[in-house]
Amino acid sequence: MKRVVVTGLGALTPIGNTLAAYTEGLKNGVSGADKITLFDASLFKTQFACEVKGFQPEDFMEKREVRRVDRFTQFALASTAEAINHSGLDLDQIDKTRVGVVWASGIGGLATLEKEVEDFALGNGIPKHNPFLIPKMISDIAAGMISMQYGFMGVNYATVSACASSSHAIMNAFDHIRIGRADIIVTGGSEATVTKTAVGGFNSMKALSERNDDPKTASRPFDYERDGFVLGEGAGALILEEYEHAVRRGATIYAEVVGAAATADAHHITAPHPEGIGVINVMNIALSDAGMNPEDIDYVNVHGTSTPLGDVAELKAIRHVFGDHAYNLNISSTKSMTGHLLGAAGAVEAIASIMAMQDDFIPPTINHFTDDPNIDPRLNLTFNEAQHRKVRAVISNTFGFGGHNASVILKKI
Repeated sequence: MKRVVVTGLGALTPIGNTLAAYTEGLKNGVSGADKITLFDASLFKTQFACEVKGFQPEDFMEKREVRRVDRFTQFALASTAEAINHSGLDLDQIDKTRVGVVWASGIGGLATLEKEVEDFALGNGIPKHNPFLIPKMISDIAAGMISMQYGFMGVNYATVSACASSSHAIMNAFDHIRIGRADIIVTGGSEATVTKTAVGGFNSMKALSERNDDPKTASRPFDYERDGFVLGEGAGALILEEYEHAVRRGATIYAEVVGAAATADAHHITAPHPEGIGVINVMNIALSDAGMNPEDIDYVNVHGTSTPLGDVAELKAIRHVFGDHAYNLNISSTKSMTGHLLGAAGAVEAIASIMAMQDDFIPPTINHFTDDPNIDPRLNLTFNEAQHRKVRAVISNTFGFGGHNASVILKKI
């Protein structure tokens, strides 16, 4: 099978609106959490989130087009523009029938749907809807808009698997290229769900932190006093390319995708399997796919959402898969800084993993104050400050409601 490499990256996150700014935020342990500004959250149990700051969609599309796409698609187009620029692709010199888009969103245009339902209710039930309601709302539209913007005519679709969505997108893009269906695929994910519906829905599940008095320290993966995740938004884009194609055009190669896997817990609609069986399986299969041993991995970018059950289950799985090598690993949750970007999480965390290899640093798990007695203290969870070490290979894990598990292995080349 063909080799697949990463030749371009784009990031739009709560801690930085460009790849460079995002990387600096990771190195400096910046929290993206603050009071919600996108709507009045004063009556909600959770009144804060990790919003993207200062985003101007007009910088990436015509003003007329801005009104025709949801915020999650605006994010997708912005991060893709940076990734394509970063890749150095000459769009006039490539076969666009061999360039695809596999893009993810866990929820899609929720803000659009929410507004239309509100307007319908306020209009006394008169069925008067925006003609762009459906195309703005559907989760696949970001993939379609990217392809239309650049004329990419290869494989084109969306992956939707809750918080594992963009890891599945990367895995699918990897597979299409390595079996020869495409030369280049734009992949990643975007999410824009800092909305009344999302915050209210997650509050009703008791999934979100309610630390309204101190938002910046609310995302506390592995901390004894963690009380739920912090909702985030944004996008991450990766240009995956067949290795020989990249070499021929003189591309800069930032990493190689060497393995990926997907499994199911088959256990519960929202809770992880308490022994992490699905997570054990997904990491083992990804390692096998990559032809690697556990000892070849230096860093695990964990799902690490800051929930009481999930954090412990994932660490149990890591200890099972890696054995004593688990104590040589660096492990961290970048969600402590970005919040949980739901369907975009896998993409922005894969980018964090690639930059860790590029700059030989481990992004920290910030906001650690109190040790959890249920967590093995010998594990290096990279608390509070970035650590410097040579990083050769990384596993990036993401898991979603419905028991979806995904692992992607990236290697320095």
